[in-house]
Amino acid sequence: MFWILMILVVLGALYAYINSRPNTMHVERQILIQAPDDIIFILINDLKNWKRWSPYENLDPAMKKTFSGADSGVGAIYGWDGNNKAGAGRVEIARSMPNALIGIVLTMIRPFSATNQVEFRLQSQRHGTLVTWAMDATPNFISKAMSLVMDLDKLIGGQFDEGLANLKRVSEAV
Repeated sequence: MFWILMILVVLGALYAYINSRPNTMHVERQILIQAPDDIIFILINDLKNWKRWSPYENLDPAMKKTFSGADSGVGAIYGWDGNNKAGAGRVEIARSMPNALIGIVLTMIRPFSATNQVEFRLQSQRHGTLVTWAMDATPNFISKAMSLVMDLDKLIGGQFDEGLANLKRVSEAV
């Protein structure tokens, strides 16, 4: 009986600790691209262009993709269903300010359910365009538990770094 009680106390403490983790998560990365903001804007605002630079496009070569809604900008929707690495979900452009900002709602279905806010901000600079890729999330219990053993900022941020490097390469080649 003592051991059962101890196990319940430990599990209860672990549950309380996981629930005490932050209720928000922010990941942000930036890169200076030596290309005009209008070129970069088109590569982000038209979801069909993501295949040219998004790091998520290579997670599953057989991934099923669907495009619906507007051709680009507000209302454009890109859905995917792939292997365990790619998962399943959709992005929808909710805000689009030419050459300045693209706001996206990212809805993950699999491997876990989540809805996150993503933003791409473009700022003209003397030697190009500063591009910021940011995501704000409200982590669920599973995400909070994962954060005990994984640095989610480093994991997601690494993917953002890769995507921004790809976007730089593609934009500067145009």
